[in-house]
Amino acid sequence: MKLSVIIPCYNEKSSLIELLQKVNESPYLEKEIIVIDDFSDDGTRELLQSNEEIQVLTNKILYHEKNMGKGAALRTGIQHATGQILIIQDADLEYDPQEYERLIEPILQNKADVVYGSRFKGSDAQRVLYFWHRVGNGLLTLLSNMTTNLNLTDMETCYKAFKTEIIQDIQIQENRFGFEPEITAKLAKRNLRIFEVGISYNGRTYDEGKKIGWKDGVRAIYCILKYSRKK
Repeated sequence: MKLSVIIPCYNEKSSLIELLQKVNESPYLEKEIIVIDDFSDDGTRELLQSNEEIQVLTNKILYHEKNMGKGAALRTGIQHATGQILIIQDADLEYDPQEYERLIEPILQNKADVVYGSRFKGSDAQRVLYFWHRVGNGLLTLLSNMTTNLNLTDMETCYKAFKTEIIQDIQIQENRFGFEPEITAKLAKRNLRIFEVGISYNGRTYDEGKKIGWKDGVRAIYCILKYSRKK
């Protein structure tokens, strides 16, 4: 089965080539790598257009003509996926592509339709960073679970793997980080088999390029309430 790796990218010039190398070196062999540049202004777009190594490392490079947000970039990439399984990969090196096989194993074994990679489940290495981010993540996951009746430990995780036909059948409305609570609410209403597996996490600081902020947390609460009510 072919694995489509969807990589939304905004101002990740410093990490992009290394990330693409790691994705290509990941143990799952048959991969389709799709990069979506969300109108980067730090040289990322020029790098994507001119670097010969990147041309070799990727299957498709898609460009937004204005900055629209992570959710919009994912929407674009998902529409172009042709693999039977799809995984979301951030371009910032916080998540390890060597763990793809662990993530998709429940799908390959026909136990799961969707798999979440949890940063808070298991014994894998975790970089120690922001206390209030951890509290906020826990509260958002709790609120999401209360409205979906799921028992996830990490709703906000980047690493989500899907049977492609499932994610392509869901209309994604959120343009920014509201994608996570939106997709979780919509998956919960479809009576799907959702699994979690523990993953490692090498989080970065704001000085290192982290982008999510408190406003995104407020939006996440709004999205949890909004999409839990919609049929």
